[in-house]
Amino acid sequence: MYLGIDDTDSRTGMCTTYVGFKIILRLIEMGYDIIGYPRLVRLNPNVPWKTRGNGSVVIRFGKGSGEDVVIGELNGRRITAKKRLVHDFDANIDDLIKDVERYFVLDEKNTNPGVVLTRRKLPQWLYWRGVRELLTVDDIERVLKANEAQYKKYKNGRGIIGASCGISWRPKFRTYELLTYLPEDSFYKRRFVDPDTVKKLDAMFPSTFDNYDYENDYTAIMPNSTTPVLYGIRGTSPEELMRAKEVVKSTDYEGFLIYETNQGSDDHLVRRRIKDIKPFTSVIVRGTVSKKPRRIRGGHTIFSLEDSTGTVECAAYEPTKKFRDIISSLEVGDVVEVYGGVRGSPLTVNIEKIRILKSVPVKKKISNPRCPVCGSKMESIGRGKGYRCRKCGTRAGEEDAKFIVVRRDMEGFYEVPVIARRHLSKPLKLMKS
Repeated sequence: MYLGIDDTDSRTGMCTTYVGFKIILRLIEMGYDIIGYPRLVRLNPNVPWKTRGNGSVVIRFGKGSGEDVVIGELNGRRITAKKRLVHDFDANIDDLIKDVERYFVLDEKNTNPGVVLTRRKLPQWLYWRGVRELLTVDDIERVLKANEAQYKKYKNGRGIIGASCGISWRPKFRTYELLTYLPEDSFYKRRFVDPDTVKKLDAMFPSTFDNYDYENDYTAIMPNSTTPVLYGIRGTSPEELMRAKEVVKSTDYEGFLIYETNQGSDDHLVRRRIKDIKPFTSVIVRGTVSKKPRRIRGGHTIFSLEDSTGTVECAAYEPTKKFRDIISSLEVGDVVEVYGGVRGSPLTVNIEKIRILKSVPVKKKISNPRCPVCGSKMESIGRGKGYRCRKCGTRAGEEDAKFIVVRRDMEGFYEVPVIARRHLSKPLKLMKS
């Protein structure tokens, strides 16, 4: 049996993974085995009505076999899963989520929980559409009915979209996240994670990623909103995550859970020509810089990119910090690949990372021209207006100044800092591994 759940949190609190933690404890109490790691599946990051990270939780359960795999802990007691499913059981969706619904943030406008229970693995295309496009509740209900799935909607029930897409995920690339959870009486209290120990784990465990942003002095494993999560460590090895956790000094927590995830996969990105770019999608688009980057109000840096089909604006927003300096250094004629999400109005690609394929040489002025009549050094009349000799009044053009050609050699990948990284965006560290 597969149980999917989504859209239970809000922008200001709670967390769907905590609901998953509580459901796992309930399933074990009911006599079920958890099969494999629970899953945290991120979907289209550009969905306009998302609460926070647009992540659904999926739990597989039934009667299992094989060695126990430690997937978590509660108050020092291990939580384990089986590697293989022997057979499943009949289950009722209401029984499984009994006493867990109290964690749903139903008074939040954009929170619309959905729960899905199915024996069948839902079709794979559902995940790929969910991570790259916009789906409707009607789209999902047709699939669920065709697969004889149970489902439950709260309010407009939009959460069944993420729950169903999460169940349909078949990993091409996977990572893991170990999430620690506070006791319920500590959700709204001050919490602490020692940044020096986070830096230490970052150095000790190379399979982990996005732990600390050294450029911006930011502890990335700690949420910046009030949630049950104290911290979360991401990596490619669940065994190393267990060891990394022991390095971190923090507020006490009641338990932890390891999720298998699609974070850092770049699954949301699709190669597109500029004319085919649509709002609320994520793209890889190749083209030539057609207009010099410029800084606009709010500190955002924008440039124009063109290919044979059209032109689009690309933006490095203020939260990307020094990454904007890379974008500002682009020149007209540079050939680049931009990776990012598309906002609707105005149509703009929000850059997650950029690959500079060709950086054109530039002319750099090293001195003003000398007067061809009297030999004196000429002075500039104004930007783009040329030069004039103060002694004899002779004029010269901009092209008469002395220039050298400078090679820029900027080819390669550049990414936004950890503080601005999206969950699905693959860090360069993982692209090189």
